[in-house]
Amino acid sequence: MNVLYPSEDAQQILQIAIAKETEAGELSRDQLLEIAGELGITQATLVAAEQEWQQRKGELSDQRTFDGYRQQKFQHHLIRYTVVNVFLVALNLLMGGSLSWSLYIALAWGLGLSLHAWQTFWPSNFRYEADFQKWRRRRHLHQSFNNLLDRFLKA
Repeated sequence: MNVLYPSEDAQQILQIAIAKETEAGELSRDQLLEIAGELGITQATLVAAEQEWQQRKGELSDQRTFDGYRQQKFQHHLIRYTVVNVFLVALNLLMGGSLSWSLYIALAWGLGLSLHAWQTFWPSNFRYEADFQKWRRRRHLHQSFNNLLDRFLKA
């Protein structure tokens, strides 16, 4: 009986089999080439797949860094909100004995802070991707500028 597997299931089965076959859980490049050859995968296809994997791995690393950057920006916003509003509430209490104008500032700013939290922790896919690509371009531009500056200063 010939069982058909969807491509994704076949990949998962092969991953499990390869992991069981290798004791250390790692494969050398030669072993990878050998397995690919046994599966009828050409060396050129394997090299292209390896390059695509490296690219995806780099993008995933960049996304983790970007997520940390976004969370850090939110934390800084939260700290500023807390410090400034504690000062304003204290000033309002010292001047008038009750909360009046400082409460309005805290509520308005708190609304902005809530929107920032929403965009940071639950962004839409389109917005996240646009922000990520913009951050990535700025980061690469900054790195290129630093490399150019380093070459200029060493010359």
